[in-house]
Parts: sequence; structure tokens; C-alpha cells
Amino acid sequence: MNQEISTPIPNFTAQLSPTPRGARLARLLAGAQLRTWGLPLDPAELIVGELATNAATHGRVAGRDFRLTLYVVGDTLRIEVTDTRGDRLPCPVSAPAADADGGRGLLLVAALAERWGTAPGLPPRKTVWAEVRVGTAEVGIGRAGSGHNAPTQHPGPTPRPEATPQAEAAPQAEATLQPEATLQPEATPQAEATL
Repeated sequence: MNQEISTPIPNFTAQLSPTPRGARLARLLAGAQLRTWGLPLDPAELIVGELATNAATHGRVAGRDFRLTLYVVGDTLRIEVTDTRGDRLPCPVSAPAADADGGRGLLLVAALAERWGTAPGLPPRKTVWAEVRVGTAEVGIGRAGSGHNAPTQHPGPTPRPEATPQAEAAPQAEATLQPEATLQPEATPQAEATL
């Protein structure tokens, strides 16, 4: 039997309110799930916090939640945050003012993630994703999360604001990091309807 198809993908999904409390809960739940899987918290926990805060701040629509999804393919953790503001794509600020309260979140994500980008979802959704190498640690598949991964398009890497040595390494990783349709768990219609 094909090992790729028969090996379950550790995944976790949580639907959260688009509030500061929901963003904090996303970070805490991600940390707990990463510990369950035996994976390092840094930098994934910080990336989750930044993406969830952006969803609660810029992707908020009254009465609509955002979704956090984590899954591991090979030695890569993929973090996805889906909100219902597909019309508002993230735009990293190249140099926020020194006294600005915000504007640094996506710069942190770009600096900490191997790759990151956006993918359109079913209208009106969009997904902002980031990928982090987690090494060759064995993931506790039997203890994996309870969620399913929603179908999203996974484009190639989004150019970072500044070229870095990490950004140049991304094309090598692209062939092994892009999950194939056969690797993704099936989405449940109920999860799509509630977002």
C-alpha cells in the first residue's frame, strides 16, 4: 500500500471568535497541541499569535468566526488562519513608524517562517498560511487533534518584503512541502457552513 496515502496527517482545527480573546486562545491552543505532538513551540506559537491577531483585527466580520488549522506534513508544520474577509489581503509594511502600535506582525511572520502566503477560499474567505520546519521529531499521531483541514488552494511562495537567504532556499523545499490533494483530510460540509 502507498505509504503516503495510508499515513494519517496530524491535524488540529479550532473555530474561534474574532476578538483579542479569540486570538489569545488560538495561541494557547496551538501551544498545547504542539506540546501534545512533541513539537517545539518556537517560532510556531508566535506565528499563530500574529496571524490570529490579524484575523481578529483586520479580518473581523460581525457574527463570523475565524479558523485556526495546524497540520504536519513530513518535517513541516503548516499553520493556517482562515477569516471571512477575502477582500482584505495582508499587506506587510516595509518600515512601520517607530512609534506605531502595530504594523510589525507580518514582518515577524516573514522573518520566522520558512514560507508564508495567502490562498483564496470559498467566498468570502481567505487563508493566510505559514510553514515552519519542525525537524525530524516523530509526531504523536495517535494524539493528534480533532479537526479536519478545509480545502484551500496552496499557491507557491509569496515573495517576502526583502530577499533573505531563507527565501532563496524555499524553491528546494517547495517540492516536498506542498501537500497534495491525496494527503489532505477531507473537509466536512458542516465546518464550511459555520464559518
